[in-house]
Amino acid sequence: MIRIENLIFSYTKKPFIERMSFSVERGEIFGFLGPSGAGKSTLQKILTGQLPGYGGSVKVFSGELRSHGRDFYERIGIDFEFPTLYEKLTARQNLKFFGSLYSSPMRDIDKLLAAVELSQDADKKVSDYSKGMKSRLSFLRALINDPEILFLDEPTSGLDPANARLMKNIILEEKAKGKTVILTTHNMQDAQELCDRVAFIVNGGIAALDTPHNLIMRRGASSVRYSWLEDGKECTGECALDKTTDDTRLQKLVSEGKLLTIHSAEPNLGDIFMEVTGRALQ
Repeated sequence: MIRIENLIFSYTKKPFIERMSFSVERGEIFGFLGPSGAGKSTLQKILTGQLPGYGGSVKVFSGELRSHGRDFYERIGIDFEFPTLYEKLTARQNLKFFGSLYSSPMRDIDKLLAAVELSQDADKKVSDYSKGMKSRLSFLRALINDPEILFLDEPTSGLDPANARLMKNIILEEKAKGKTVILTTHNMQDAQELCDRVAFIVNGGIAALDTPHNLIMRRGASSVRYSWLEDGKECTGECALDKTTDDTRLQKLVSEGKLLTIHSAEPNLGDIFMEVTGRALQ
């Protein structure tokens, strides 16, 4: 679906993205994961045709992106990090207008609004919407033409957990339909939950690329944390998962049935990102 070879891009004389290569398959959720300023949004803009002055090769739908035609935009949907909506129009009017820009039939507006719980506010002007409501409506705008590829830039940013869950469920539903999703985020939880593969983007380059599971497992053994009561106080201990048989205290607590709690403590993508790059995600 997407093939990038030796991508080079610069805002100045100094390269911002240099010799980057990767591919994205049809029906895959592929994440760009990294801190602000790492190059994630620039990659999105290149892939959506907004920054044509790149070097190397960028192929989307098998064609070189430099020579894309109007039909390219008929097949993609873009959700920018900051909503771009007509505030004097209602939510329904916004979706009807953006849907009218495409030659293909638009998706059912009422169903889309219901999916993100905006049905009751469908005929309210967007100027009266909260930031979270605007984010959800902007997300629907990216879906209105039923695109083959969705480009999502921080789609859950600023949303409360309940509304973020709604958005993530829809993203997974789109994947189940065979849609390809490019997700740009610095939210490691979203990336770990949604993405089939992630690329760690740092300083305009890819520091690591694999499935979240494989990246986490490469770190090695997880740890086991446990607790017990001693003189009326809760005490805690920890050991490597592959060293539990060597932890005499843990073995004694197990044999005496005195364990209060025990659970594994696996690393997350944030831990792996820090380990690989030496930088935090936030």
